[in-house]
Amino acid sequence: MKIPNMILRSYRELHSWVGIVAGLFLFVAFYAGAITMFEQPIQDWASQTVSLPPPVSLHATPELLEKTFAAHPEARKSYTVYLAPNAAHPERLSWFAPLSHGHVGQATLAALDEKGALVTAKPQISANAHFINLLHQQVGLPFPHETSLLVTGVVGLLYGVALLSGIIIFLPKMAENLFAVRLTTSLRRKWLDLHNLLGIFSLPFHLVMALTAVVFAFHDPVFDVQHALFAKSNPPLTLSEKIRPSTEQGRLSQKADQAKTKPSSSLPLEPEKIVNSLELQAAGFVPEMLNYSQNKEGQLVLRVAGYDSRYGMRGASRGFAEIDPYSGKILSSDYLPGHQSTGFAILTTFFALHFGNFGGNFVRWGYVLLGLGGAFLFYTGNQLWINARKRREIKSGETSSATQFLDCLTAGCVNGCISGISAIFCAAFWLPHGGDYKNIASVYYGVFVLFVILAFCLKTRYRNSILLSLSGLITLLIPVMASLYGHKALLLRPNVTINLIAVFLGVFLFWAAGREKKLSGKV
Repeated sequence: MKIPNMILRSYRELHSWVGIVAGLFLFVAFYAGAITMFEQPIQDWASQTVSLPPPVSLHATPELLEKTFAAHPEARKSYTVYLAPNAAHPERLSWFAPLSHGHVGQATLAALDEKGALVTAKPQISANAHFINLLHQQVGLPFPHETSLLVTGVVGLLYGVALLSGIIIFLPKMAENLFAVRLTTSLRRKWLDLHNLLGIFSLPFHLVMALTAVVFAFHDPVFDVQHALFAKSNPPLTLSEKIRPSTEQGRLSQKADQAKTKPSSSLPLEPEKIVNSLELQAAGFVPEMLNYSQNKEGQLVLRVAGYDSRYGMRGASRGFAEIDPYSGKILSSDYLPGHQSTGFAILTTFFALHFGNFGGNFVRWGYVLLGLGGAFLFYTGNQLWINARKRREIKSGETSSATQFLDCLTAGCVNGCISGISAIFCAAFWLPHGGDYKNIASVYYGVFVLFVILAFCLKTRYRNSILLSLSGLITLLIPVMASLYGHKALLLRPNVTINLIAVFLGVFLFWAAGREKKLSGKV
């Protein structure tokens, strides 16, 4: 395919500058996003195990509810029945203490002991996984969530421009360079081949990520404007309320909220009958939790959260059905996998493609690899620009402070992000209860800023090798800390998986540091 050189030069400049502006933000988003694919297991790993009696059967759950409501009347306003308790989540019932302004307090878990007496516990949940998820959503920015999301949207738009311009640049020599990875030639050729290989073979994934990132970032402002101009009823749900299985504060869809329910004096169906009724109406959907709450009129409303492995889901890991708690009839299937209207199903497809919540663990691990590959794609893009500028400066005999600044910033931000996330994994062992959000954020940003400062202080010849070595050392400390602190059972699957990944990544970073030391001074 022949494209005039002038057009190619224009697109190359556009691709370079757009990539430079967005690259470091995207590195943080993709590296943290890859880890977020297993957010719940990481949260369970970092949090302290709750000690409760074995969960009662689903058939005996009404007795648990009756005793809980008698001892804690406030639980009636919003509570959750868990249908599949496990070792990490042994509770059958939980609720949140309501606070002012619609906020919620700490969760309380409930069970019955051998004698049928009520036993409650307050879990201490680590903010480790939640912080990494927000780091991904906010492209690493420590600003308020709404402000950071707007920046994320702008970065997503630049990301899309970089993808399209990169395709145009690569098209003329696609047949020649498609499978070329020349690691033994010049440093420039190595970075360029790796960049092209990662970009082309993961292009569909990146196009989906760019599109959905923009949709997520600007979702609430767009719908707020739409509601102000056209809506005459209740305000629309925010994006976070739509995609999260929020047991404590998510508003139900308008269909369910406006549905006619029986008087509050009537007794709702038992959880077991709700599950049986749902199985008849939505075969294949596996319910995991029943979220009960009261609407503004004091009527009981029910949202069932679960999954169907045959379909993508609107939430990060679950779909939802709005159920009449008195009859078990489905009131709204807008977010119910396999039972949505065409419009909702199309929209859900974009959510599912972003979250990778279809196809089980095979797809999730694929998304982890694509996320890490995407982070490396943006790093190689920055290295290409930096090395090209350095070669130009060597030929002209002049040095540019802008090139030096970006070189330091790239090394500091990339290694700071890797080391910061590794540091909060280590901090989960010694921070109280695995760390609250404030402490976790302090550890991450403290390490991140330290690495950026080091990048500007170290000599160019040793900068990358030293920072990569430090990143590898902090990452290898994760299994060391797990062994020293006797973190739960070291042979449990989550511990083994996290420790093995930490060892592999740590060794890789040390190997990369050795390579950088050999190649130092080459451009």
